[in-house]
Amino acid sequence: MQSSNLFKGFNQPIDRYAIGLATVLMIAIAILIGIGDRTLPEVKDFSWQNRKIDATNISFVLTFNRPMDRDSVERNLKIEPALEGKISWSSRRMSYTPLSPATYGQNYSLSLENAYDRFGNESRQQKTAIEPFTGNFTTPSPRFAYIGSQAEEQGRIVLYDVLQKQKRILTPESLAVTDFRVYPDRQKIIFGAIAAGEGLLDQKIYEVATGIDASDRLKDSELAPEVKLILGSDQYQNFKFDLSPDGKNILVQRLDRQQVGRYGLWLIKDGETPRSLDNQPGGDFMFTPDSASVAIAQGEGVAILPLEPQSPPLDFLPRFGTVLGFGRSGIQAATIKFNQDYTRSLYLVNNQGLQKELTKIKGSILGAQFDPQEKNLYCLLTDVEQDNTRNLFREKPYLAVINLESAELKRILELPPQREVQFNIAPDGQAILLNSAVPSSENMDSNSNPADTATASRLPRSPATPTKLVILPINQANNDLPQPNVLPMFGTSPKWLP
Repeated sequence: MQSSNLFKGFNQPIDRYAIGLATVLMIAIAILIGIGDRTLPEVKDFSWQNRKIDATNISFVLTFNRPMDRDSVERNLKIEPALEGKISWSSRRMSYTPLSPATYGQNYSLSLENAYDRFGNESRQQKTAIEPFTGNFTTPSPRFAYIGSQAEEQGRIVLYDVLQKQKRILTPESLAVTDFRVYPDRQKIIFGAIAAGEGLLDQKIYEVATGIDASDRLKDSELAPEVKLILGSDQYQNFKFDLSPDGKNILVQRLDRQQVGRYGLWLIKDGETPRSLDNQPGGDFMFTPDSASVAIAQGEGVAILPLEPQSPPLDFLPRFGTVLGFGRSGIQAATIKFNQDYTRSLYLVNNQGLQKELTKIKGSILGAQFDPQEKNLYCLLTDVEQDNTRNLFREKPYLAVINLESAELKRILELPPQREVQFNIAPDGQAILLNSAVPSSENMDSNSNPADTATASRLPRSPATPTKLVILPINQANNDLPQPNVLPMFGTSPKWLP
């Protein structure tokens, strides 16, 4: 009786519909399993697509619509111009990290075809290739700025576009610029300057627009760039200053004109009133790469201080005189040690406690910068030479590169004796920009001042002989010495735009 009632239940219309629908679904599923997913594998997202990327963009990501056969992707991925890099995977995402920054002033294309999804290769005899993909990205135009030293450029910041070969004077004739820093977005420059009729102790801090917009175009304008006063000098004398790598903080060394001995760092945050850090006074300083602290020479070493008033040091490096530069990663730095035998040593230090002597010289160590990959350290050093005719000693600068692993030093450019020379590595690591007296007998004689080069480099920028700007290519495949390109412009303090 119960069995009869149970079978009668299946005769109800709704049960018949349910059974029929389930049967249809099972058949459809079986067909899909047998046929497989016919949609093509494809790139769903390219993180650099149609973007302008600079040296701070260290990797891009390709996201696929399904897990891919990784070997086929890596084998068929093409980037033009060539941009070698390392590949890593996480599920359907492929990360590509270039071994060196993309060259500035280039249009890059990325293409991928003839790659296959992972499970398709396992389940089908017939391979289905990825939907062909093409992506594009660009890099900023190579530009630099310098302080002019002749004619209408004298004492003014000049912006130069390397590809277009165009100049633009940014600051007015009434301000004699002493130094400057470029904001990371390239749109502004902060600079110190002395107004006409004022003395060296009346330096003020200003800001000026470069005329470069967010898309890296240099806007056409017949109007003079607007200059904005950031920090006056009525109550305090302003000395050295620095801009944080993220462009959000400014540090200035200041001396109170009224209260004798009150000297130290002041912090200026965007949109906030300047305030004193009230820390122990020190010497040369620079921001750390994370923009959160400052390295400053104090006493018998270098202190790492937070950007908070009266805060104790985060770290202290005894025995070292100053920090010359940090690597882009922030984990290592180049420092100077002044030895008791009147020599100077260049050291590599890192956050793991390493203190490695790279070279020891009798001359001066004027500067050091890491290349973008942090494999080499480029240095501005001097030889001490004796002028027997005048019974004087003079220093002759030269550029050298040190391999950080082997500590091997190679001289790459000899420079004539001169009071001031500075250099700056391009953000893409392709070239060095420097100012130098033109090597000639006339300049050699006029620049034979026996004054210590390291001391002279801290004087106001008025070299006895105007220095020309020089571009030195350094990213070369062969081991030949790079050939300098002397530019038809005179100036000091040359700096590449980020």
